[in-house]
Amino acid sequence: MQFNSLQFLLFFPVVAGCYFAIPFRYRWALLLAASYYFYMCWKAEYIILILASTAIDYLAAIGMEKCAGTRTRRMWLVLSLCANLGILFAFKYFNFFSDSVRAALDRFDLFYDVPQFEALLPVGISFYTFQSMSYTIDVYRRARPVERHVGLFALYVAFFPQLVAGPIERSMSLLPQFRKQFDFDYSRVVSGLQLIFWGLFKKMVIADRLAHAVDQVYSNPDSYAGPALILASYFFAFQIYCDFSAYSDIAVGCARVLGYDLTQNFRRPYLATSISNFWQRWHISLSTWFRDYLYIPLGGNRAGKIRWQANLLAVFLVSGLWHGANWTFVAWGGLHGAYMVIGIWTASLRNRAARLVGLTRHPRIRAGLQIVITFHLVVAAWVFFRANTVAEAVN
Repeated sequence: MQFNSLQFLLFFPVVAGCYFAIPFRYRWALLLAASYYFYMCWKAEYIILILASTAIDYLAAIGMEKCAGTRTRRMWLVLSLCANLGILFAFKYFNFFSDSVRAALDRFDLFYDVPQFEALLPVGISFYTFQSMSYTIDVYRRARPVERHVGLFALYVAFFPQLVAGPIERSMSLLPQFRKQFDFDYSRVVSGLQLIFWGLFKKMVIADRLAHAVDQVYSNPDSYAGPALILASYFFAFQIYCDFSAYSDIAVGCARVLGYDLTQNFRRPYLATSISNFWQRWHISLSTWFRDYLYIPLGGNRAGKIRWQANLLAVFLVSGLWHGANWTFVAWGGLHGAYMVIGIWTASLRNRAARLVGLTRHPRIRAGLQIVITFHLVVAAWVFFRANTVAEAVN
């Protein structure tokens, strides 16, 4: 079920009306049933994957709570991570890695006969997998208590507004809200509906219109000259922003109508003054997830300059792969990682150059130049994100 479908136009008012009409103690069950129905409208049998992730992580957290020893707690965490990442790998990445191995072995005329895993990609699997894993990691770190109410935990994993396209919520933020009673609040409902309509406008009026031009050029780039390719790349930058941020706006708006607050996922990213600043504004829930659960555990910027830069590259490569099972996404992530490392290398040089030409005395002009440069670096990386192959992107 898509947010911009007639089905959702009927679904959400019914859910919201029933939500405020029934007693508070039954609302979690209504939302859970609505969330499972919402997901099953895509492909009913894939609800088994959500149920499996929910059950494994719920039981793993209970197991960690009962164990005082670090080693046993770590075993429960490893079980949770292996199960979640195993499901994600099987459905999203198995064929990608298998095809890559086959292509590499074919160069040496080596036989490789591993069959394809014939299954449709479950919608939203990357989002709810990361959301569920963050809970077990937080429990392992003793950053939050175990959630004993299986229904509320299941709702946390499958909450329909942000189930298929984020934002990726943290259990410490969302789970406590399910225990609060929210009465009908006219101002919140109006604010939420305004955000929903704004998201629909960005998706249907801007993003979908730009997509026609972008698809025409990127489907056959060899047929177009430089100006058309540049214009299509500019169009894609705004298409993907309006498309992705629209889903986040609608998700936040739907949750706000019901009384819940979700994470702000975008904050005017194309006004960023550096690539680092861009990632503080773009897909915030994902960038902070990687920061807290991958970058910092790898050592962050505390492990020496070389290790710090290696950590940055590793995180951005994984981030690229998270977005899709294609080398174009890996290249996109790697390019952003390279931007970050080059930014570290050239920081003092750029500051000296700014002082030399007098930009330090004109901070607004300097910020404007930084915005323009950062935007075009981002657009250049979007070429890899949108292109069908790395070769097409390079061409």
